[in-house]
Amino acid sequence: MKVKDVMHKGVDWVSPNTPITELAKLMRAHDIGCIPIGEDDKLVGMVTDRDIVCKGLASHSFDAGRATARDVMTEGIHCCREDDDLAKAMHHMEKLQVRRLPVINKSKRMVGIISLGDVGHSASGDMLTETVRSISAHH
Repeated sequence: MKVKDVMHKGVDWVSPNTPITELAKLMRAHDIGCIPIGEDDKLVGMVTDRDIVCKGLASHSFDAGRATARDVMTEGIHCCREDDDLAKAMHHMEKLQVRRLPVINKSKRMVGIISLGDVGHSASGDMLTETVRSISAHH
């Protein structure tokens, strides 16, 4: 099975200058836990709901009214290709201990996101159990 068979399609990214409040509204409206961040036609980072809380709300002197994605995003981006084997993508998620990966095509354009939830609908029970165990292990 390939990544493109299980991924969420039609995912968009936002600018690093997007206000945190807008990110939170997008997450709520789309029932998602992360938003890719792009600049100059490239993915440059990711903001998760956890980033907003831990890097933003929980820090001293954080002003949610003025904060942007750049203030809380995890810089750098790890991704997989739409034609990758699902097992390869799952191994990549395990190694990085992440629950979501952006998916790119041959032209290096983001075409979707694969999440642990997506994998749960398609992977074998043993493979899924091992992936969840590895991703959820304490750092």
